[in-house]
Amino acid sequence: MRPVSLPEVAYGATAVRPDWDDLPLALRAAIEDRLGARVTASTTAGGGFTRAFAGVVEMPAGRRAFLKAAPLNDPNADAYAREAAVTAVLPPEVPAPRLRWTLIAADHFVLCLDAVDGRVPSLPWRPAELTAVLQSWRVAADALAASPMSGLPRMSDIVRAELSWWSEIAAGRAPLPPGPRWVGARLDDLAELERGLPPLVAGTGMLHGDLRMDNTMIDGYGHGWLCDWTWPCLGAPWFDTVTLLVTAYASGLDVDLLLEPWGAPDAGVDGVLAAMGGYWLTRAAGGPSSASPHSRQHQRFSGEQALAWLASRRGWKV
Repeated sequence: MRPVSLPEVAYGATAVRPDWDDLPLALRAAIEDRLGARVTASTTAGGGFTRAFAGVVEMPAGRRAFLKAAPLNDPNADAYAREAAVTAVLPPEVPAPRLRWTLIAADHFVLCLDAVDGRVPSLPWRPAELTAVLQSWRVAADALAASPMSGLPRMSDIVRAELSWWSEIAAGRAPLPPGPRWVGARLDDLAELERGLPPLVAGTGMLHGDLRMDNTMIDGYGHGWLCDWTWPCLGAPWFDTVTLLVTAYASGLDVDLLLEPWGAPDAGVDGVLAAMGGYWLTRAAGGPSSASPHSRQHQRFSGEQALAWLASRRGWKV
């Protein structure tokens, strides 16, 4: 078994958010009016990479809800509105928190979802919890084989437009980001894998688009839940499986065995690892982030693990 690698800050402690009491009084009053009850307690979400409010609020008689709120001039407000629209049309089979309502009040957008009685998995992954999340994603991918939304972007186009950094670097249009020492000698190979990826990820099903361990939960019965449906797109479902398994690789697990049931082509898996590794390392080199002080180190960690998995698959000396 490979050594386990962990990020500097746990995924459950990456966010810097306001608490419920930090929200404007008028906003809290409007939310409580919509809830139909007074908020008696709240727990702010520690995971994620935004500065917007997100957390579970409690009300009398054991009622609970999960809320997200952001100022209307904050990009997170658009993201929350998009998440609401996507969540509203998810087929019932998809194990995801359900939309209750949205609200615009006190110059904020508010999203209210069912509160899942669970927690974000921790690293290293426990095999049973990873199995539960993969099973949930399998159920979701099958239910989303015909997209419930029109007008979604295609993953193949996203790869070309946003996930082709090795090609940009090889052409001299972008600098080589800090990363594993062997990357410079494999730049042409990485760019070639990236260029061959778009047709391999083409598909008509709806993807989550951002399937990471911190966008999943394990409930009290050991079932997996898929959260934060903000970046859906059309493509082959194994793309999301690969991105999810990057942290499983870091956990020392046999990720290639776990990936086998998804029928992913070898060139596609390698292409995703190359493209995502380049994207994450490039983002990590972008200087301090206004979203979270921990986002850059997590991007660096993810990029390094994706490229380590790729090197292992291809037998590259590192």
